[in-house]
Amino acid sequence: MCSTDPTQYLKYYYETHDEDSRLTSRTGQIEYLTTMRYIEKYLRPGMRILEIGAATGRYSHALARMGYQVDALELLECNIEVFRQNTLPGEKITITQGTATDLSAFASDTYDMTLLLGPMYHLFTREEQEMALSEALRVTKPGGLMYTAYCNNEATIYNFCFMRGYLMDPHFFPLIDKETFKCTSNPEDRFVLHRQEEIDALMTPLPADRLHLIGTDMMTQYIKGAIEEMSEEVYQYYLKYHFLVCERPDMIGITNHYLDICRKRG
Repeated sequence: MCSTDPTQYLKYYYETHDEDSRLTSRTGQIEYLTTMRYIEKYLRPGMRILEIGAATGRYSHALARMGYQVDALELLECNIEVFRQNTLPGEKITITQGTATDLSAFASDTYDMTLLLGPMYHLFTREEQEMALSEALRVTKPGGLMYTAYCNNEATIYNFCFMRGYLMDPHFFPLIDKETFKCTSNPEDRFVLHRQEEIDALMTPLPADRLHLIGTDMMTQYIKGAIEEMSEEVYQYYLKYHFLVCERPDMIGITNHYLDICRKRG
């Protein structure tokens, strides 16, 4: 696909991938169930929630159906269309088109919980990343919670470079440092990859305190076949084990996706 507009690569990806069903498979459910587990840990009656980069609304709709007032922001019209199709009568939910780096449509100190579960996958400059985080925190109430998801560099090294064999693909030569194995990305590659120290560096200047850093899928993406073949009883034990270790500092570095949960000071 040829385009000089970075958004077009993202648009093409989401128009050709079934994002709405990504979190409904057995393997995808683990990321979803883990994220919801930590959202529900802090939910209180009457909370207002904002989801930035809501995609097709898997989380927004789940929370709205629990009775919460949810406002959602999404960049891509193809995702907004599915979001609207998935909205049930009676849901207290809104959807607005826009970007994570500009939340000027939303007032400061408004939301008890702000979810940033997708945008950090696709913001390619440090400036954009800092802007998205600071904007998300701005609209969060003092004492409120911000949930931010990131793609993990190391999981990509294992899965993409070695398991799929792309390490020696000429297209990726300039994107993989073969000494440090840190990956960089271009908009045409769609996904930005982080290490924990980079997440820490982004969050340190902000007026927020970390409550949890979680691996939402941990080893799941490496053993997809085994998970799909598990009996329901064994699968439930796998979930139990996953929830037990998903926050352990000695283990979370293997996850495909990080979830950073912080509380705004004040």
